[in-house]
Amino acid sequence: MVELRAITAGYDRKAPVVQGASLTVAPGEAVGLLGASGCGKSTLARVAALLHRPDSGALLLDGEPIHRWRHRAPRAQRTAIGVVFQQPRLSADPRLGLTDLIAEPLRACGRREEIPERVAELAAAVGLTPDLLGRRPHEVSDGQLQRACLARALVLRPRWLICDEMTAMLDASTTAALVAAVEDYRATTGAGLLAVGHDQVLLDRWCDRTLHWDDVTGRTPPATGGLPQASGLREPSVAPPAGRHGRKG
Repeated sequence: MVELRAITAGYDRKAPVVQGASLTVAPGEAVGLLGASGCGKSTLARVAALLHRPDSGALLLDGEPIHRWRHRAPRAQRTAIGVVFQQPRLSADPRLGLTDLIAEPLRACGRREEIPERVAELAAAVGLTPDLLGRRPHEVSDGQLQRACLARALVLRPRWLICDEMTAMLDASTTAALVAAVEDYRATTGAGLLAVGHDQVLLDRWCDRTLHWDDVTGRTPPATGGLPQASGLREPSVAPPAGRHGRKG
């Protein structure tokens, strides 16, 4: 289980962007985190991914409290979590071809012998054809690059997956394909999922339950209810496929 308790975090202790946020993701569960742009949900996702140390509160991974963050965290904890970010071009080394991009975590863990088989397996799973694997990020589309970033997140077979607005910059067909790839992985491995976004329809159809930012932080929602129009909520042009629990549109 991933459990965040009363997390306060940000980049300036005097003005934290996350205050008192708490949520849990059980093994095999898919949880959506819904919030307006700029509310702090991506910062909370980075805390859950061991990429950002909170100012206060606690993160428990499988019942064990996390004391170290980023590269100082034990490898077993770091590799238990895979992350896909919103903007693939900011999370991909422009010098690497897609094969090397996907294989990067295996190299970092000294598991080079697994690269050929694992890259081929994941490329097929996310919809990357062999001719794309030798190209660099500037030679592929955003959707193709995000497919590679998802493959990279899955290459170490994580038990938890965090998708931080993974499909926000993608077209409808690529969104459906990536959601299907995530659900296929979860059905095979039983991995838990935290999906962060501002598209309520997508999160409701994808996840077992969707938490609003006000629920997570314990704040009182606006009198009008829901999110303001400025939050960027939109109707997706395609619904994700039914998940492993048989959810349908």
